[in-house]
Order: sequence, then structure tokens, then C-alpha cells
Amino acid sequence: MSEFSFKKSLGQNFLIDNNIKDKIINASSITKDSLIIEVGAGSGSLTKRLVLLGVPVISFEIDSRLTDKLNEIKKEYDNLTLVFGDFLSADLGLILSNFRYKKVHLIANLPYYITTPIINKVMNEVSIDEMIIMVQKEVGNRFKALPNTKDYSSLSVFLQYYFDITKVTDVSRNSFVPKPNVDSIVVKFTRKKDKLYLEDEDLFFKLVRDAFVHKRKNLRNNLGSYDLDKLSEALGNIGKDLTYRAEQLTVLDFVFVANYLCS
Repeated sequence: MSEFSFKKSLGQNFLIDNNIKDKIINASSITKDSLIIEVGAGSGSLTKRLVLLGVPVISFEIDSRLTDKLNEIKKEYDNLTLVFGDFLSADLGLILSNFRYKKVHLIANLPYYITTPIINKVMNEVSIDEMIIMVQKEVGNRFKALPNTKDYSSLSVFLQYYFDITKVTDVSRNSFVPKPNVDSIVVKFTRKKDKLYLEDEDLFFKLVRDAFVHKRKNLRNNLGSYDLDKLSEALGNIGKDLTYRAEQLTVLDFVFVANYLCS
């Protein structure tokens, strides 16, 4: 791809490290009933490995200049479907309705600048079973962060409510062309088989967002619009109080408090 003019506006950094590509593939739990979504096919270096898994692969690419290169792969593999256009505007339900599958996997090297919107779209529009994604290291650390750490955030709570999240591997900036200004990480999301019960998911998500709105402030300050007496009762049942900050509460704590507020 030495002759290719990379577009910074599209976050184009193509992975050239074959060892990292292999680690991404090996971390997946693909079965014969799986379907793979790839976002940002780029030059197709990861796509070539995905199609070898022998299941339907739907690869999205926004840069039409890569059409010919990706179509070369499609000529060889009839399990590859190419979608040229903006993934965030795609009707995933309609596209996936053309396939038979039991499990959906997102496997991708995600553009840094739209990582969270892509994850939100997939979670909202598809019953996703597994995600193996390469993201900016700082962002990946927030995904899997634990309570009482600087990276723990509302996003950590939301994602960990749905998924078990583990690191696959760190990725040096030298693994890409062109070389980005940051290092990356490959993170694996596995949907929880036994998700915690919530009376009201909307209330849970609002509670978590509000609790983290000013990270250094305590729960009394951030949740002043709630019934503080009931909130205090809920926190007391888990050995905590309104002087705690959101980063000191686990996912289970937030679930308990949200359910208590519904009672």
C-alpha cells in the first residue's frame, strides 16, 4: 500500500503486524453457526484471515478507493459480503436478515475517532455475542477498568453489565502504516450468560450517567435530584453512603441501588 494516500479524516491506520492479526483470530470463539461483522476493512489484511474461518463475513468500508482491492478478495471467497459506505448509517437489521446464523461477532480494527459510536450501534441494533476489537489503548483501558481506578467510568459500568471484558494483547504503534501517535490494545467482549436482573434498565443507565457526571464529586452532589433518603437506604444496605464517589461502586452496587429505587 505504499502508493496509497491515507486519509487522516477517516482514521486510516492499516495493521501490518501478522502476529497481531493471528492473535485477534485466535482469540475468537467462532463456530459453524457464527456470523462476523468487520468494520473498516481497509486493505483487507484482516479480512483475508476472517474469510478463512468459513463463516459469513460482512465487511464494511467507507473508502471507495479500496473497492477494487477488496473485490479481489471477494472473487476468491463466496462467504464475504462487502458493504461500501458509512457503517454508522447502515441498517444492520436489514443486512443481517439475508443470513442464517446463531451468533454474531464484531471483529475489527476500529477507527479511533468513532470507537464508542460503533460499539453503541452494534449493541443497539444487533444481539451481539462477542466483540474482539482493536482500539486506542487509553480507551480500551476504560472499557475493562475496575472500581477505584482512574480509568473506571460510566462506560466501564455499562459495558461490564453486558459483557465480560479481557485484554487480548497490547499493540505497538509500529504495527501500523502509517504509524499513529498512540499505542493500541485488542480487547475481547464476551456477552454474559447470566446478566444481572434489572427492574428498569433506563433508570439504571440514567443513574450511572448521573453518578459519574462530575467524577470527583460524591454521590450526594451528583445525585441531588434523586430521593436522597431512599438512595441513602439503598447504599446503607451495601455498606456505603452518600459521601462515596461513583468510582467506588461496582456494577453490582449500581444494579442493587437502581432496583432499590424501583421498590
